[in-house]
Amino acid sequence: QVQLTESGGRLVQRGDSLRLSCAISGRPRDAYAAAWFRQAPGEGRQFVAGISWTGGESYYADSVKGRFTISRDSASNTVDLQMNSVKPEDTALYYCAASTRISGWGPGSGPEEAHFDVWGQGTQVTVSP
Repeated sequence: QVQLTESGGRLVQRGDSLRLSCAISGRPRDAYAAAWFRQAPGEGRQFVAGISWTGGESYYADSVKGRFTISRDSASNTVDLQMNSVKPEDTALYYCAASTRISGWGPGSGPEEAHFDVWGQGTQVTVSP
């Protein structure tokens, strides 16, 4: 059974940095894509960043591009999200996700929520003004 456990969420101030980590126990497939999503109160789940199995492909939402960096360590089965220069609008419950179907994307495509079918419980990030 595959389980994803997020950690690192906390209360921070505007402009601070923090790092979220996702520990993946088990393996969704031999090589799997992973991503971070977030959900703010009263809103739908939103894509934040995605990474292929090799790490050669990474994608970011426009709202976080240049501030957030997704990375992974395939040997230890972890996927991290480095968040710099955070803003109050980054406040949300952050979810780690993995795919049992795909290992990456390729030209002309990119991550979609439907690609991911294994989810963690989330870690709360709150950014004060």
